[in-house]
Amino acid sequence: MKIIKSPQQMQSACLTLKKKGRTIGFVPTMGALHEGHLSLIRKARQENDIVAVSIFVNPRQFGPQEDLKKYPRPLARDLALCKKCGVDLVFNPGVNGFYPRDFKTNVYVEGLSQQLCGASRPEHFRGVTTVVAKLFNLAQPDCAYFGQKDAQQAVIVKRMAEDLNFPVKIKVLPIVRQKDGLAMSSRNIYLNKTQRQDALVLSKALGLARLLIRHGQKDSAKIIAKMRALIVKNKSAKIDYLAIVDLVNLNPVKKVTRNCLIALAVKIGKTRLIDNTII
Repeated sequence: MKIIKSPQQMQSACLTLKKKGRTIGFVPTMGALHEGHLSLIRKARQENDIVAVSIFVNPRQFGPQEDLKKYPRPLARDLALCKKCGVDLVFNPGVNGFYPRDFKTNVYVEGLSQQLCGASRPEHFRGVTTVVAKLFNLAQPDCAYFGQKDAQQAVIVKRMAEDLNFPVKIKVLPIVRQKDGLAMSSRNIYLNKTQRQDALVLSKALGLARLLIRHGQKDSAKIIAKMRALIVKNKSAKIDYLAIVDLVNLNPVKKVTRNCLIALAVKIGKTRLIDNTII
């Protein structure tokens, strides 16, 4: 496994591999790897000649009051996990190397970036699409792997890749959950024992929505009202949003149909968690 710090060296290494006819599977991460990330890496390993993983805590997708400074960075552990999963290249740049002082370019997907998480985190997806566009240019992947937990991110990255003609196939893999239903997240480490139990309200609310739909309820407002009533019973939970949207354009839908996304963001204490399910 080769660890690369320089963007120029990463691009050169990947272009050389492509010239040799090697396929590259790429998994972009911010580190603090968990089973969700590892499921992406294993899939990339199955489907490609070369597996590249980026480990980079991207400052441009954090708001001024968010957790950039305390975001977990267990690099030695992450590298050991990558090696165990058969990763060939790990790209781990420094912030100054990745974003030079005079860096002025941003990539932004209009409309999609302003919905859901974008409403309360207005600069977040500008940071995501900018870093992913740059990483695609450096890693030259044939396939890039993302998790369904970040459903909005996956929709936006797909649209960006299509609009900008990136020659990469975007693959979105299912959410990996712990046995009690909590979606795997690097931010789960912030939760104390009580909050960890409280956080189950996200998956429970999604389960309630699916049950209501299975029993014939199709009115989005009524489903959301039931979800809200369940969540607010938990005193440590503060709702950012609850939404039922079209999976393509992320616009709210009044009636549940196929290809709908039920998504929510809830703060448990100071920790903001997201989760979703696809209908």
